[in-house]
Amino acid sequence: MRPVIFLILFFFSCGLLFGQSIFGKWKTIDDKSGIEKAVVEIYEYEGLVYGKVVEILEQGRENELCTKCKGEDKNKPIVGIKVIKGLKFNGKDEYKGGRLFDPEYGVEVRGKIWLQPKNKDKLMVRGYLAFLYRTQTWLRVKD
Repeated sequence: MRPVIFLILFFFSCGLLFGQSIFGKWKTIDDKSGIEKAVVEIYEYEGLVYGKVVEILEQGRENELCTKCKGEDKNKPIVGIKVIKGLKFNGKDEYKGGRLFDPEYGVEVRGKIWLQPKNKDKLMVRGYLAFLYRTQTWLRVKD
């Protein structure tokens, strides 16, 4: 009987842990208009956190190119572009120390991300430009 209870508790706790991860797909929502813009997949690579655009949700913009990008991403499709670059877990509840990129404006800023404490299906994404900041709430995409 004890092994069965242990297994049930183990699988339940694993579900809670994995359900609270920042990794996976997130729907970006424009904080000014409320429009669903894109789906970003967040992943880990060599101990750092990255996110790339995997789908454009705005009708008519699905194949849009990054005309405001610089360097190798200039005039490349927005799908595939990294919008989260090199964030590190701070040991508490935030990932920071990297950069966020907005392909619509071609701007890269310091940033951090964290799960909303009361709703782990909401990701808070904050970008800093000097002492100003802007925060968006992204929604977890459920498969």
